[in-house]
Amino acid sequence: MFRGVSSINMDAKGRLAIPTKHRDKLLSRCDGQLVATIDTEEPCLLIYPIDEWEGIQAKIEALPSFNPVARRIQRLLIGHATDLEIDGSGRVLIPPLLRDYAGLEKKTILLGQGKKFELWSEQQWTDRRDQYLAEASGGDSLPVELESLSL
Repeated sequence: MFRGVSSINMDAKGRLAIPTKHRDKLLSRCDGQLVATIDTEEPCLLIYPIDEWEGIQAKIEALPSFNPVARRIQRLLIGHATDLEIDGSGRVLIPPLLRDYAGLEKKTILLGQGKKFELWSEQQWTDRRDQYLAEASGGDSLPVELESLSL
């Protein structure tokens, strides 16, 4: 559903305008209600429509709380999950703690990832993208699941 890369400027208060092509889908799908949380593998934020997030949260909550790895995931993902709402100007406010985690400043990248978005600092995304491209040309072996994929 959500694809493509958008360069977006964040204002000094931490607000950024959701691109129109995504905003219209989000307003009709979930009335502009979103959830942002941290990515535990990368320095970016994950942003979900609320209906998509609720299914993910239920799965995370169902993990065994006595398992230390599962408990860590619960604390990080659910603990940082923050409700966002698209305002009348088509913007969302990213709270300071989440901005700090992802190193977000004025220039950001909103990256569509199908059912969710990733929000990156522009510089961190550019660096990571270049790293991914260098790794791809290095001849790494593909996971079995990708060996039959044709583009």
